[in-house]
Amino acid sequence: MEAGEGVSGATPTEEMNGAGGNLMDFLDEPFPDVATYEDFHTIDWLREKSRDTDRHRKITSKSKESMWELIKSLLDAWSGWVVMLLIGLLSGTLAGVIDLAVDWMTDLKEGVCLTAFWYSHEQCCWTSNETTFDDRDKCPQWQKWAELMTGHAEGAGAYLLNYFLYVLWALLFSFLAVSLVRVFAPYACGSGIPEIKTILSGFIIRGYLGKWTLLIKTVTLVLAVSSGLSLGKEGPLVHVACCCGNLFCSLFSKYSKNEGKRREVLSAAAAAGVSVAFGAPIGGVLFSLEEVSYYFPLKTLWRSFFAALVAAFTLRSINPFGNSRLVLFYVEYHTPWYMAELVPFILLGVFGGLWGTLFIRANIAWCRRRKTTQLGKYPVLEVIAVTGITAVLAFPNPYTRRSTSELISELFNDCGALESSQLCDYINNPNMSRPVDDIPDRPAGPGVYNALWQLALALVFKIVITIFTFGMKIPSGLFIPSMAVGAIAGRIVGIAVEQMAYHHHDWIIFKNWCRPGADCVTPGLYAMVGAAACLGGVTRMTVSLVVIMFELTGGLEYIVPLMAAAVTSKWVADAFGKEGIYESHIQLNGYPYLDIRDEFTHRTLATDVMRPRRSDPPLAVLTQDSTTVEDVETLIKDTDYNGFPVVVSRESERLIGFVQRRDLTLAIRTARQKQDGVVSSSVVYFTEDSPQLPASDPQPLKLRRVLNLSPFTVTDHTPMETVVDIFRKLGLRQCLVTRSGRLLGIITKKDVLRHMAQMMNQDPESIMFN
Repeated sequence: MEAGEGVSGATPTEEMNGAGGNLMDFLDEPFPDVATYEDFHTIDWLREKSRDTDRHRKITSKSKESMWELIKSLLDAWSGWVVMLLIGLLSGTLAGVIDLAVDWMTDLKEGVCLTAFWYSHEQCCWTSNETTFDDRDKCPQWQKWAELMTGHAEGAGAYLLNYFLYVLWALLFSFLAVSLVRVFAPYACGSGIPEIKTILSGFIIRGYLGKWTLLIKTVTLVLAVSSGLSLGKEGPLVHVACCCGNLFCSLFSKYSKNEGKRREVLSAAAAAGVSVAFGAPIGGVLFSLEEVSYYFPLKTLWRSFFAALVAAFTLRSINPFGNSRLVLFYVEYHTPWYMAELVPFILLGVFGGLWGTLFIRANIAWCRRRKTTQLGKYPVLEVIAVTGITAVLAFPNPYTRRSTSELISELFNDCGALESSQLCDYINNPNMSRPVDDIPDRPAGPGVYNALWQLALALVFKIVITIFTFGMKIPSGLFIPSMAVGAIAGRIVGIAVEQMAYHHHDWIIFKNWCRPGADCVTPGLYAMVGAAACLGGVTRMTVSLVVIMFELTGGLEYIVPLMAAAVTSKWVADAFGKEGIYESHIQLNGYPYLDIRDEFTHRTLATDVMRPRRSDPPLAVLTQDSTTVEDVETLIKDTDYNGFPVVVSRESERLIGFVQRRDLTLAIRTARQKQDGVVSSSVVYFTEDSPQLPASDPQPLKLRRVLNLSPFTVTDHTPMETVVDIFRKLGLRQCLVTRSGRLLGIITKKDVLRHMAQMMNQDPESIMFN
C-alpha cells in the first residue's frame, strides 16, 4: 500500500464516482517513510498482485488521454528490461573485479611480482621473456617472500619463512573479513542462498539486500576466499546479484512500492548471480527456477534469461581469467565415454549422496552447537581459529595450498603431451608416435602415485574442514568446496579405472572397448562427474546442476554420465532425508518457509490448527460501525497481530472483511493530522453509509477503503492438506475460518508451519522468525 493510502476523506459524490486513486484526496503529499510491511513479516501475494493489476489498469486507461501519458506507459512497460540490463551490467562487473582481486590476493600469500605488485603470479610470468617451458611457473619477476627477504629460494629456512608468512597472510585476510562483517554489515555473512529463498517466498528481512550489505559482502568475499579457507564465492555471488537487483528496484516505483513485483526482479537477479559465478547463463535461469524461486511466471523466465545473458557478456568482456572463457574450468576431452563406465559413474553418484548426507548432518549439528553454546559469542575467534588450522594443515600439501578453483581446474584437466602436473607423470613408451591429442593409456609413474597419496590426504582434509567452515560469520559459498571433494574422489577413481584398463585389458569388461595402445579412460571426466555428484548430494539440485556442469566445462558430450551421477546422488541423499543444505539452514534459523516440495499427509482439519484454541482468550475483532478510535488504538497497543477481522457485531460474529494492522495505524495517524474533528471518541466505521449518531457526537471516521472485503476463508472442516496447499500456491499470510458465514478463528502462515513441525515430531517453537 502506497504511503498516504489510509483514510477516506472524499465527499460522497467522489466516493460514488471512485475519483482519485488515493484514499485521502485532501492529502497534499504522500505520508513519508512508511513501507507496506513490518520487518520480519510475510507479504500478502494476492494483495500485491491485485494492487499491480489496478496500477496497470490505471496506466492503460490514462495512456489514451494524451501523448505524454502514452510515453509514460511505454516507459513503465520497458522499466523491467532496463532493470534487468542494469543488474546484468553491475553483477557482471562485480564478479569480474572479485575474480581478479581473488587471483591476486591468493598469490600474495606466497610471493609478489617485482615489476608490478598488482599482478598475480600468472600475469607476472606472462610478461616475462625468461620463462622456460618446463618451469613455466617460475620467472625472475615473481619472487616468493623468503627469496625476497633473505635471498635464498631453497632450504629449510626459506620453507619455514614461506610457511609462516602464508599462515600470517591467511589470518590477516580472514580477520579483516570477519571484522568488517561484524562492524558494518552482519547480514553479509554466510552464502545468503537460504535467506534469498526465504525472501523470495515472501518474507521481509530489511537490510539483507541493502547497499551496505552489497559493499561489505563484495569486499569481504574477496578477503574470505583469498584467505584459503574451504569456501567458494559462488553462493555469495547470488546474494551480491540480488543486492544489485534490490538497489535498482528502488529507482522504479513499480518495483519499490510492490513487494510481489520486487521478488520477480530478485528471481532474475539470482539467475544473473549464478550466470557470473559459473559462466553458465542457462544454468543460472534453471537454478533460479529449480532452487531459489517461489513464484516464477513466464515473464520472469524471459527476463532472467536476459539478465543472465547481459551478466555473462559483461564478465566475458572483463575476461578475468585471461583465457577468453567465462570460467576457470573449461576442458576439452578427446575420447568418448563407454557404457561400462556408467558403473564407476553411478558409484561416484552414491559417494556424492553419502557425502551430502554426512556434510548436512555434521554441519547442522555444528551450527546448532554454535547457536546454543558460548561458541556463538566469539565469531572473530572462531574464524581466526579455523583459518589458522586450515592454513597450517594446507601449506605442506600442494593440492590444498593452492586455491580450490585451481585445484578443481587441474583435476578436470586431461593429460596432454604439454602437461607438467604430477598427475600426468606417466611412463611413456619411447616408440610412441601418435598425434599429440590422442595419447594412449600408459602405466602410472612415481609422480602419479605420489599425487594419489596427496589427493587422498586432501580429500580427508576438505571433508572435515568444510563442515566447520560453512556457516561462520564471513561470506562462504558451498559450491566450490563440494565440487573439490567430488573432483578429488573422481580423479582417484578415474586413475584407478585407467590403470585397471591398462594392466587388465583382457578382462571381459575392458575387452570390448579398450584395445591395447588406445586412449580409453579419461580421469578428468571422472573428476567432473564426481564434482557434479557431490554438489548434487549437498544441494539436491538435478536439472540445473547438469546444465551448470556442462556449461562450466564445455563437456556437452558427457551429459549422460553427469545425469546418471546427479540422479544417483539425489536418490541416495534423499533416502536419508529430503532437505538439502539450504532447506536445513532455513529450518535451523526458523525462517517461515513453506517448501513446495514438502508433502503434508496428515488427516487434521482447519479447526485443529486455527486460533483461538479452547484455552485462549477470544479472537481480537473490530465491529463494522461501533468501535471508537480509542478502542482501535488500545487494541493495536495491546496486541501484536498483523491484522484484525471486521464483523457486523460481537453477538452475530458475521464476517465483513479483514483489515491490516499497518493500514489501520497509518490511517488513524494520518486522519488525526489531516482531518478536523477526529478525536479518541470518534466512531470508526467500515460500512458504505455513516451510522446514525447523535448530533453531539464527534465526527466519525470512515475506513472502508483500508478494508479487504474479500479475505480468503475456509470452513472449519477443511482438511489441513488443502489449507497447506492454499497457503503454498497463493502465498497467503492468513486465512479466516468460518462456519455458515460466522467467524470462528484465524490460521496464519506461522500456525501452518508450527502444525507441520508438530506433525513431524519437531519442536513447533523452532519457527521463531529471527
